[in-house]
Amino acid sequence: MKSIALSAWHCALAACAIGFIAVSGNAAAQARNPPASIYTYQGEDREQRLLDGARKEGTVAVYTSLNVKDSAPIVEAFEKKYAAQKIKVTLWRASGEKVVQRALTEARAGRFTPDVFESDGIEMEILAREKLMQEFYSPAFKTLPPQAFPAHRQYVADRFNFFTIAYNTKLVKPEDVPNNYQDLLDPKWAGKIALEAGDADWFMALAKSMGEKEGMAYFRKLADMKPQIRTGHTLVSELVAAGEIPLAAAVYNHAVERLAKNGAPIKWKALAPTMGRPGAVGVARHAPHPHAALLFADFLLSPEGQELIKQRNRVPASTQVESPLNQFKYETINPAQVLDEADKWETLWNNLFLKNAGASKQ
Repeated sequence: MKSIALSAWHCALAACAIGFIAVSGNAAAQARNPPASIYTYQGEDREQRLLDGARKEGTVAVYTSLNVKDSAPIVEAFEKKYAAQKIKVTLWRASGEKVVQRALTEARAGRFTPDVFESDGIEMEILAREKLMQEFYSPAFKTLPPQAFPAHRQYVADRFNFFTIAYNTKLVKPEDVPNNYQDLLDPKWAGKIALEAGDADWFMALAKSMGEKEGMAYFRKLADMKPQIRTGHTLVSELVAAGEIPLAAAVYNHAVERLAKNGAPIKWKALAPTMGRPGAVGVARHAPHPHAALLFADFLLSPEGQELIKQRNRVPASTQVESPLNQFKYETINPAQVLDEADKWETLWNNLFLKNAGASKQ
């Protein structure tokens, strides 16, 4: 449920209550000349306006939680494409929680450094609620599914993390691979299923999708199966690949795919309904370089940028970039709902799966 991100949010809000905002020169200038009109402009000369403005700005600052090995190729391709405009990318990469914390801390001090945010949906929703992002338009929007857009449209999904089952092909026979969530309740899987300790948002979304009453009944039965609790989706996938755990109920299919491509005896399977966590991009409300910010967002959401995401074995949001990792029906986890109902679902999740799982949590 991204409890660390929520803690960072609450800490930043508390700091604001005892501090003050010292508005810097660039913030004051941005207040006089907000970039909103640039962000929503759809005229025929839009691209030329962006190119001319970005050439004068010369740089774009991106705060992201996408790891460097995946984000660096995107930066390199962007700088190469816009070499004529001499636009350089300043990339600051950290966990999503730290992206939130730094952005809020800087904003409380009246410093507005980032032009673009790219992180998981929950962190992006926090930044939107703190009024650090602005609704924008991109021609690439027409290539994105409806699930990519929140109601306020201040960020848009550029990638998804899909929750699927994973199983060790040496330990699980083809005929025994679960075909639906009910199959996970088969007594033969007692004590042999793994869950990731922080997946309360997946739990919430799946329970609601089943119908909250029916969903809670299902998860109580799953808890009775005594699943093994581990921390980290990558770790869970690796444990399945190593044969330490035969089956995982919810891991990211792109992580499984990477292991499988390296020869590990592991496969993934999407069960209906499949839930996806969105990773998203948004432009900063007080961006020092708004033209370059929008140009970068355009690039990331374009088929060219989405192809780069696919090449990193991640799941692109675009419907124009085919990937074996999204060829199924799916539902997205609503970041706003996660934040609004965090206390309720964290408590339920902890009581069902974590309260007595300390010994097996790693």
